[in-house]
Amino acid sequence: MKYKMAKYGGIGTVVMALCCFTPILVFALTGIGLVFVIDYLEYFLMPLLGFFVVMTGYGIDLYRQEKQCGELPENLNS
Repeated sequence: MKYKMAKYGGIGTVVMALCCFTPILVFALTGIGLVFVIDYLEYFLMPLLGFFVVMTGYGIDLYRQEKQCGELPENLNS
């Protein structure tokens, strides 16, 4: 699969956005008894969301470069 970075970046962005902006993760952690972790979620989830957004953007940029040139840059051909 050639476009793994854009695919996994998109999936990670959606999952992290759901965890950051909805109480899904809070309910899950409460259900399994890890309520003390809830206070520290923002320190972990927001940087991870930023990472996945950047990863998605980079994957899309690689796709555009390949579409424009017809092939991947030499250091990414493997």
